[in-house]
Amino acid sequence: MRKIPWRLVCLFFPLLLLPARAGAQSPEALLGELEATPAVAGYEQQLAAELREELKGFSPRTDNLGNVYVTLGSGAPHRLIVTAVDEPGYVVSAITPDGFLRVQRLPQAAPHAVFDLLHAAQPVWVMTRGGKKIAGVFAGLSVHLQPARQNAPKMAHPDEMYVDIGAGSAEEARAAGVDVLDAVALQRSAFSVGASSLAGPALGDRAGAAALMALLENLDRSRIRGTLTVAFVTQQWTGGRGLDRLLNEIHPDEMIYVGRLFPPKSNAAAGAAVPPGSGALLGVPDAAAALAEFPAAIKKLAEASHIPMQTVMAAPPRIAGYAKASALPARFAQVFVPTLGAITPGEVVNSADLAQLANLLTLYAGAAQPHSPGIPDHAGPEASVDAPLAALVRAYGASGHEGMVRDTVRRLLPKWAKPETDAAGNLILHLGGAKPGAKTPRIVFAAHMDEIGYQVRVIEPDGRLLVDVLGGGFTEYFLGHAVLVHKADGSSVGGVLELPGGWDQPGFEWPRGMKAMDEASHVYVGTKSAEETRKLGIQAGDWVTILKEYRALLGTRANGRSFDDRVGCAALVEAVRALGPEPELAGRDVTFIWSTEEEVGLKGAAAAAERMAKEGQAADFVFAIDTFVSADSPLESKRFADAETGKGFVVRAVDNSNIVPREYVERVLALARENRIPAQYGVTGGGNDGAVFTRYGAVDIALGWPLRYSHSPAEVIDTRDADALARIIAVLAKSW
Repeated sequence: MRKIPWRLVCLFFPLLLLPARAGAQSPEALLGELEATPAVAGYEQQLAAELREELKGFSPRTDNLGNVYVTLGSGAPHRLIVTAVDEPGYVVSAITPDGFLRVQRLPQAAPHAVFDLLHAAQPVWVMTRGGKKIAGVFAGLSVHLQPARQNAPKMAHPDEMYVDIGAGSAEEARAAGVDVLDAVALQRSAFSVGASSLAGPALGDRAGAAALMALLENLDRSRIRGTLTVAFVTQQWTGGRGLDRLLNEIHPDEMIYVGRLFPPKSNAAAGAAVPPGSGALLGVPDAAAALAEFPAAIKKLAEASHIPMQTVMAAPPRIAGYAKASALPARFAQVFVPTLGAITPGEVVNSADLAQLANLLTLYAGAAQPHSPGIPDHAGPEASVDAPLAALVRAYGASGHEGMVRDTVRRLLPKWAKPETDAAGNLILHLGGAKPGAKTPRIVFAAHMDEIGYQVRVIEPDGRLLVDVLGGGFTEYFLGHAVLVHKADGSSVGGVLELPGGWDQPGFEWPRGMKAMDEASHVYVGTKSAEETRKLGIQAGDWVTILKEYRALLGTRANGRSFDDRVGCAALVEAVRALGPEPELAGRDVTFIWSTEEEVGLKGAAAAAERMAKEGQAADFVFAIDTFVSADSPLESKRFADAETGKGFVVRAVDNSNIVPREYVERVLALARENRIPAQYGVTGGGNDGAVFTRYGAVDIALGWPLRYSHSPAEVIDTRDADALARIIAVLAKSW
């Protein structure tokens, strides 16, 4: 079972690090388990099992809906503190012959207008019957293939949603253990935002459970009056079925519901006007009316204990079905914490708010006031990275900020290689012993180091960052998701890219078109003023990226944002390793360039091409090593870009910036055949670094590998294609 880093736990529960009961797990371990385990409505079994294990010292009960509850004490009154543990998600509804998974949403009505869209091109887990988490991604449109396309999918409904787990057939998917009715949910890891908040999928669906687990850890059983039931219920998102069952079973005298607050007659999340960091929330039917007796008592308890609490309008927790719902107790109250971006991948919860809420529940249950021992400064060990491609993917480097990637390339190159960095930031390695005037062709291989991202333009008075786009991509893949703000000192701060205005209103349509991709956006970093933001060390010019990771899929497939063009960078590294020291290229003239700022106009390559021409070293042939954006996806038109994943490297014969003479296409393919390297060729979109060398007399022969879902967090490759690419580069360096 995965644990979250100690530094995140200490951030999230600064007021709840109390001495645990003998034999009990610590609050941070409990939180880690809750955050790590998806629990799509109706498929909460794994999380319920983990809850039972954590609560075994309390002799928990479980019903056949999966509700888990603990009852302590005896007699009247019977008090119930209850939270829901399920989250919206999907279930596999079919498997296509070519191995893609179709899905049905749970609940079947979307929680808000952009719920499905915010899953487009995102990494997910498929939870199998055998208890495995199979990594996959939701398919997404590749931005390079969309210009002039008619009636492209909007990726905003399950009819247009496919999960790619790397399978090539339905049989291969089933052999991995995947089948119809397996749950599908976003991959997640609670992520620190600013100095005192967390962001991540389903945080609002776990916050109540975290507070109740902390309550039980700190409960003084001797002070319980009457009977106390603490319950974790299921299927709240699908009609409150778990809560309905529990109420019909135990008939409590009074009840506190701890969970999301929804305003009356609306499906948008309540509390949006109350920012995180404002304390606990008390939900009432009418914020202007006098409080009923029990909510008033809860409010009074908070005030007496100096726990900040805001009152907001909220409908009672939903119980809907074909039979009359169980009645709520007359003494009923509902509490929660403010959230930002509710029910999105970047939902924000403030750590102090949640700690205050847990304190309040602990006081209500009869325990002493929790204390605050402070926050230890301790970070867990970082994972080591061995594979070159994984190392390069994990290195961040938006356009104009490629230093981390450049350093990684240097580290991965063999010790005998002595690359240099030019004024544009390009990393350049020249190999071969060709003498001046030699007849051997002057050859350049170029792959770009940068990735798409954002750059801070200004810090707004309210503490948010106004950021400009670096490179192009569909905003649906980024807004509403957690980000890293990379500071000048090399450290980073977490944040969330804000969603477009009105995103939570019925009928909202996402702004589309090429112009929308260039619009400035805002990043929330958990602050309320520019001064607070500056205290985090953030300043104009800092850069921002979406989180990423290298993930193995089935077989030889893998997922990772910035495969464009870290696969190209890795292929150059592997080719240099294969070539060995100078004797391998005796009499040759070969230059490897890891270039900068390709995504914002081929700037690094242009600077290198101009400098080489001025020095009388203009290239005769340039092999631009970059993505072949492939239509190998159920969302794409198969009219062009039809190179198949897993069938070899690709000669990028035609794109928006270049046309390779057919004689050279055939020449590359012939060399591939001679060396038994799988090869493809075709037409795709986008530009390549080699295009800026042609003005100085070079022939641009672009090479790549098939990439699904380009410029998105869902990018998918087959590592066999990357191997083929590295092999052909080495052959070309020796034989062209």
